[in-house]
Order: sequence, then structure tokens, then C-alpha cells
Amino acid sequence: MHQQLIPDHLKNTIFQTIGGCLLFACGLLVGGYSIAESSGRIDSGTSSRFGDSWQEEVLFHDGRTIIVDRSQSYGGGHEIGQRPPLRDMTISFTLPGQGKRLSWLSEYSDDLGRSNFTLAALHVLNDTPYVVALPNLCLSYNKWGRPNPPYVIFKYQGNAWARIPFPELPVEFKSINLVVENFNNAAEFSRLGRLSAEKVKQLNGQLTQPEYREILREPIAGGGEWCEQTFPNGKGRALGAGWFKLNEDMAGCMKVCQQYEYDAALCPCNKFFN
Repeated sequence: MHQQLIPDHLKNTIFQTIGGCLLFACGLLVGGYSIAESSGRIDSGTSSRFGDSWQEEVLFHDGRTIIVDRSQSYGGGHEIGQRPPLRDMTISFTLPGQGKRLSWLSEYSDDLGRSNFTLAALHVLNDTPYVVALPNLCLSYNKWGRPNPPYVIFKYQGNAWARIPFPELPVEFKSINLVVENFNNAAEFSRLGRLSAEKVKQLNGQLTQPEYREILREPIAGGGEWCEQTFPNGKGRALGAGWFKLNEDMAGCMKVCQQYEYDAALCPCNKFFN
């Protein structure tokens, strides 16, 4: 697993409980260093409630609707006293007009300690389904290339799901038509059994981030600033940008690369100093 190293003089200041995080809350920023949200993992046990499942009515761009089955389980790295994170998430649906049953899974990942994604939308065009996913917190955002707008797109082709570049998402798709923030409400959704398309729209409309209410096509100004970029050395370690800027010059940056075994291809100093 990639881990960010923490300077000794900061160790006594960073191990604090971070509460009230929003959907995309990143790690604590201390003195310019990004401490990834996994840094405080202590308890890797599973939730006492194995998981939740419910249905959502999904409204497509052409006015058609389908019923999607959603399920998710909990477990992985988390602070003592906090709920386990989302471990995995599945949606299943019958492809309109074909009767073909498909599923899409966001799996648990050891390098993240949780599910890779949360969900934003399911759309279909010319009998081809597309999934619009959101990276699940800062580590996932870095892992999936720091997309801006913050979407990772999957297309069903050749009997399998494959990631495609964001510009290949058909322009007809505009709506976020799956409940984005469900972690705190999943038990209630399970009790209700099914959410209407209007209810899905209402719930997403309560979120403050515009990228969670509709599919944005242009990069967001300042997008990604909530999550410091990290740079892996290819040998199991990754440092945040603050480490390379610490000495404020190219020579100091190169010393960091040398100390932490970054070869020329992976050392990011040219990104920060000319």
C-alpha cells in the first residue's frame, strides 16, 4: 500500500479525529502536508450491519425509466468509534429493450481501504449503457488520475465494462440520476424499499456541489484543491507535493527524490521548479 510519510515534528499534531466530512472530504492538511484519509486506520473490522439494499427509479435522457437494484456493504480501515467505510457497491439492472441483466461493481481496494467509487449516473444510448462514477475520497481521486470534472466513465462493450475518456460520454447525458450521498441514509432507503426518480432528483438537489446535481462538461475552477496531489516512487511509497516544495528550490527537491528513491522519470521536481 502506498503511504505518505509524516515528518517527526508533525506527528504529535495530526492524529486528531476528523468529523463532519462531506462526500469528497480529503485528508487533513497540516503545515502544507497532505495526510491521506487512510493515515489513521486503526480498526479494520466490518460493520455490525452487513449491508443495505434498495431500488431506485432511473430517468433517462429520452424519458424512459428503469428500476435499478442497489446494494452496498461496509468494512475496511476506519478510526475507532467511527463507522466502517463503504466497502463495495453494486448496481444491477435489465437493459431496456433487450431483457439482458447487467451489473456494475465498485470493488474494495486494499490500497484505498474502501470502495474505489461512489455512483452518480446510469445512462443508455443505442442499447449501450454507461456508468458515471465519482472517486471515493482523496486516495481514489489521485489513483484515478485526478479527473476534472471529477467523473470516471465506464461503458459496457464487448460483454465487459471498460473505462473510457470523459469526452466520449455522449452529450445527451446531462442528469445525475442515482442518489449520490447515500452512506448516512442507506438504512432508511432499505426501509423504504424503492426511491422514485423524483425523490432521487430531490435528494441530489440538496447537495451543494454542482457536479453532484448535473453532469458538468467543463473543468471546475480550483477542482482538486481539496486533495493534495501525491507522487508514487514506484517502490511502494508516495509523497505529497509539499515534500518536494519544502526547501523551495530545485536542489532541495532533488535531494528529496534521491532520499526517497525516485528515479528521473518519477521525480516531479520539474513540475515545481524550472
